[in-house]
Amino acid sequence: MRAMIVKGWGGPENLVERELERPEPGMGEVLVRVHAAGVNPVDWKTRESGGLIPWGPVPAVGWDVSGTVEAVGPGVTLYRAGDEVYGMPRFPQQAGAYAEYVTAPARHLARKPASLSHVEAAALPLAALTAWQALVDTARVSAGQRVLVHAAAGGVGHLAVQIAKARGAYVIGTASAGKHGLLRGLGADEVIDYRTTDFEDAVADVDVVIDAIGGNHGERSLKVLKPGGHLVTLPGPDGLPADPRGVHASWVLVEPDLKGLEEIAALVERGLLKPLIDTVLPLEEAAKAHEIGERGRTTGKIVLTVA
Repeated sequence: MRAMIVKGWGGPENLVERELERPEPGMGEVLVRVHAAGVNPVDWKTRESGGLIPWGPVPAVGWDVSGTVEAVGPGVTLYRAGDEVYGMPRFPQQAGAYAEYVTAPARHLARKPASLSHVEAAALPLAALTAWQALVDTARVSAGQRVLVHAAAGGVGHLAVQIAKARGAYVIGTASAGKHGLLRGLGADEVIDYRTTDFEDAVADVDVVIDAIGGNHGERSLKVLKPGGHLVTLPGPDGLPADPRGVHASWVLVEPDLKGLEEIAALVERGLLKPLIDTVLPLEEAAKAHEIGERGRTTGKIVLTVA
């Protein structure tokens, strides 16, 4: 099978195509014929330095996948050959989704939303599960609460806006002025231009903050949270303030999650959640996809198609 691997840690030019043996599903696993693979910041961060990802003998890249079940391993009853599935297998272990085939534990996948193409479905798993696990599992957002989403037009942010809105929250997003109309169309009630306005001067009495940026955004967000509110940071534990001062502060590392994927698919089918696709490229242009992503100017997601 064709697959993209990292020939050496460093820049995008180190992503190269290779012929690898097609994997076989083990006990409790399925073999998926990949139709599309989503691209995420963690992909290029690990490509650059190896990161904390436990690599196997071949440093294959990628986690987000949408495709068709090709074969099932012993003990699998959830799926049959021909079923369309999507998911984020094995994270943070190596998955190797930038390939024609990938194996996955069966419960790391869910049935693909029927209303989405494979390209659209591949844009969802890691980003949507991150948003879901931050908002629902961790912060337990409920109707009537005020939710602030930083980088609201980004890969995680635009999905967090929709998920929070679907749960009845009043949603505030930060984004450049050119993306305000888009975010209002996704359900944001209020949008702040971070280039001209300090968010802490423009918003108050927030129940939940989703920080997809890191740096000093966590510390600054404490100023807008209600007592007992919840700050959820996504880039890493370094974004957590040393003294949360009367609020909850959590770092979320996304996990494979069948139930979460099913809940996300249900929102899609109800018309309450839709991924935005910024760029679609063929598998062999994975390096270009990383170059585009690393510029930090995308709206929504980048996806690779696999013939």
